[in-house]
Amino acid sequence: MIIVSVLVLLMLIAAIAASIFKDLLNAVIAACLVSLIAAILFYFLQATDVAMAEASIGAALVTAVFVIAIRRTKRYEE
Repeated sequence: MIIVSVLVLLMLIAAIAASIFKDLLNAVIAACLVSLIAAILFYFLQATDVAMAEASIGAALVTAVFVIAIRRTKRYEE
């Protein structure tokens, strides 16, 4: 499947970007993208329950907690 290969490549790029970004909000958004792509890949592997958990917890809840924490602290890494 070519689409799975493209998703894995995008996931790898987003993970590298999340570790390189100095702006913490951009890093959180890139990490959210990694979780979202993982959820899509789990769906393609026919693990729909794991995909729903990854999408709701990994992509949504964790991202919201990180954004709230960043708003209460400094946004840029020193």
